Amino acid sequence: AFKAAVLIQQWYRRYVARLEMRRRCTWRIFQSIEYACEQDQIKLHNFFSYLIDHFTPSSSKERDFISRMFISGESFKEAELEKYCDYESMEVPDSYTGPRLSFPLLPDHATALLEAFKQKQQLHARYVLNLLHETRKHLKQLPNISHVSTCYSEEVTVCGDLHGQLDDLFLIFYKNGLPSPSKSYVFNGDFVDRGKQSLEILLILFTFLLIYPKEVHLNRGNHEDHVVNLRYGFCAGLITMSRVHGKKILKMIQNVFCWLPLATLIDQKVLIIHGGISDTTDLDMLEKIRRNKFISVLRGKKRKESNRNVEIQEINGESKAEADPAGNEAVPSLSLQSQPAQTPSKANRLEFSKWVRQTVQEQIEWCRRLADISDSEEEELTCASAVSLTDLDGPCWTRQEEWKQILDILWSDPVPQEGCRVNTVRGGGCYFGPDVTGKILEKYNLQFLIRSHECKQEGYEFCHNRKVLTIFSASNYYEIGSNRGAYVKLGPDLVPHFVQYQANKMAHTLTMTQRQGFLVALISRVEESAFRALREKLFAHTSALISAFKAYDKDNTGRITLSNWAMAVESVLHLGLPWRMLRPQLVRSTADGMLEYKSWLDDLAMEQRSQEHIQSSLLEVIYRNRSNLETIFRIIDRDHSGLISFEEFHQTWKLFSSHMNIELTDDGIDDLVRSIDFNKDGNIDFNEFLEAFRLVKQSQ
Repeated sequence: AFKAAVLIQQWYRRYVARLEMRRRCTWRIFQSIEYACEQDQIKLHNFFSYLIDHFTPSSSKERDFISRMFISGESFKEAELEKYCDYESMEVPDSYTGPRLSFPLLPDHATALLEAFKQKQQLHARYVLNLLHETRKHLKQLPNISHVSTCYSEEVTVCGDLHGQLDDLFLIFYKNGLPSPSKSYVFNGDFVDRGKQSLEILLILFTFLLIYPKEVHLNRGNHEDHVVNLRYGFCAGLITMSRVHGKKILKMIQNVFCWLPLATLIDQKVLIIHGGISDTTDLDMLEKIRRNKFISVLRGKKRKESNRNVEIQEINGESKAEADPAGNEAVPSLSLQSQPAQTPSKANRLEFSKWVRQTVQEQIEWCRRLADISDSEEEELTCASAVSLTDLDGPCWTRQEEWKQILDILWSDPVPQEGCRVNTVRGGGCYFGPDVTGKILEKYNLQFLIRSHECKQEGYEFCHNRKVLTIFSASNYYEIGSNRGAYVKLGPDLVPHFVQYQANKMAHTLTMTQRQGFLVALISRVEESAFRALREKLFAHTSALISAFKAYDKDNTGRITLSNWAMAVESVLHLGLPWRMLRPQLVRSTADGMLEYKSWLDDLAMEQRSQEHIQSSLLEVIYRNRSNLETIFRIIDRDHSGLISFEEFHQTWKLFSSHMNIELTDDGIDDLVRSIDFNKDGNIDFNEFLEAFRLVKQSQ
């Protein structure tokens, strides 16, 4: 009996180990594909930024279009934004049965909103815009780093990414209780994208923020960014949900996002940031940055940087383009070309600050003499110079330095290796090691960091000797059963207590025996979904894979070793996956250990063609480029109407043709756009856009 028990135990342990190995492999596939997609988004953005930087508009109309290509809401000034998003002029019909909000908000309003969203009701656009307007007013009063104390509440609950998954937020409130004077919450960014109920999550969080401003704290995440929202569904979902007022709501949300605080500090000991840190992270700088300048963090980097000391506005943290966000002629700034003193080293901040102050004073005197202005007008001229002389006594940072600070805390990831290097997998931020964490903690006298940004199988994970805690609150992120969600509670002792959950109604009704079988079936389902996504990825790179296989097939036999297959696949996809371990799920085993790669690729094509009746070479290109095509479509669709107007297409084509050195007249562009407008309604929808791409590729 004892031997039988030992055998059963060994069998069970092997079974659980194999199950766990399958789970981890599935996880690696999902995560690698997700990060590759983020990298594609940044590459696409960089491409458009390059085009814009090297495009010379021939008219103010073209300049206006190009300046608004990524974020049309950025061109609105304060008064213009409020006028455009005027909610008071909207009438709520008598037939409306949803929740009604009145300000100042009360706890009953929050309860009514929660119940309405549980019943799949929507909040009327008037109340949405009113709520966003009040939230924006409140956020503008907040510092960049929120300070929270456990003295005023029993504990502070920290939640990670929610990504539009409203069921997870409901479950958190069910388990932990609603925000109240005795229950503080910190929501650590990435409220939107991917999930289908991003707007509902925003409205709930903003409602509680206004009701309990001292107990609810929101940090900005890397997805609170309009350029990112273009790809991951929030923009498209919002316009689809409210075609009449969706554009106004989207513009206001863009502006609200840029006012979200960047970090939260609990008891001066626990720093909460969305992504991570770098070896240049400076909390003092983060506290003083004008965070609203960075409507999109992806747009902050300057590609054509001139001398850092050329413009006074650059010294004061503003670029010439910011002087008039609409893209019109920038306000002339004081030139420093004829400074009498030699420019000091940037390393010496105090010396540099004094030099700038002296130079500005000299330029003002020179302007006054030139215009014969009396001393009584000195104050007015000083204000018009766009330079705050009192600010120059303190630290001076360029926009590039400020941008990097924000990019690093929103996009970075921890790694076990020492040091700090560029995050090549995501394409933004950096990888930081335990030594970087230790230096930051020591410098600011912190105990540990809490961050989110990465999905974890158990909902949370410690690293760097338990000095960095990742918390992720969106369960079933990749697929139902792929991961748990979690939140962490901190009391006055700052010892973390975790609560894990999985928003899956079916699993809650099963017995223990049923749950074991359900778990196995769930892992199989998630595994199948992951390998299906991986096969699509492989199929989308068929042409590149053939070239890579031929490099190993010197004799042109059409066969390569399985080891060479693994190396070739990684050289093309760059996903960092254990291909030898994944091979049995992707390649049929052969007796001689060789693979006929052409027949393998034909099998992949057959699998995809069963879903789409298109020739395989064309389908390959569409699979590889569909996400980019959707994003490009949304970028061109400047007013987020879901349609590209002839004018939008016309201006964008001029941008592309200037880059590709294609000579095309205005009449030629008009003929081109009319040929794409298949239904002749005067606009181009996404299906027509994709069809045009398909026809062009087919003709090649």
